[in-house]
Amino acid sequence: MGLTWQRLQLNLFLPIALICCGLLLKTCSAQEAQKPWYEKLPAVAMDYKVHIDAGKEDCYHQYVQAGATFYVSFSVVRGGDGMAGFAVRNPAGEIVKPYQWQATSDYTDQVSPGGYYSVCIDNQFSRFAGKLVNIYITVVKYDAWDKYAKEIEELQLNMQNFTTAIGTVERNINDMLGYQAHSRHRESRDYALLLDNNSYIQTFSISQIVVILITCSVQVFFVRKLFEVKSGSKSRI
Repeated sequence: MGLTWQRLQLNLFLPIALICCGLLLKTCSAQEAQKPWYEKLPAVAMDYKVHIDAGKEDCYHQYVQAGATFYVSFSVVRGGDGMAGFAVRNPAGEIVKPYQWQATSDYTDQVSPGGYYSVCIDNQFSRFAGKLVNIYITVVKYDAWDKYAKEIEELQLNMQNFTTAIGTVERNINDMLGYQAHSRHRESRDYALLLDNNSYIQTFSISQIVVILITCSVQVFFVRKLFEVKSGSKSRI
């Protein structure tokens, strides 16, 4: 009787244990699926060009690992008065950079708490003109080099100077990427202005040519009308 009761308990316990394990594995796989593919990378840089319709606001979200450095900059390439609103919210939902109507702006968080940052571009003050905006985002995790150093130190190599040099190089590269992004922003904006000026000059020139042709035609018509002699008219002499 006791052996039968133990077997019954075992038969009841095994299905429950299997169900719990399946739920745990499903939860872990779902959490891993929600993590971005670039989470384990030491540095990520992204450059976007987005179009903001007139009177609209668009927000973009970027995942940042805890302890990483988050940098974002924006520049209005073309459209309207060449300015737009720019704001950044941290993972807690707090506005760390309030809205300001500017042509270009940037924001840096040296030590991120980790999570999704929200970058919003506001074009609500422009009721008729859309804006083409360039957004540049970098996420750099400098302490990732320390992990590489620890792995190399296990091989009994002194890599302190190497780690310091690599960290300095990484910071310099990140600064250069930021400068290059600003240069691209200015280049895109100047090129867009050049195209707009070219289109304006062409349109204005063609309009002037059309006006001159019409004016000349009207003048020739009235001059010829002035000297026109009617064949059926009788002379009074």
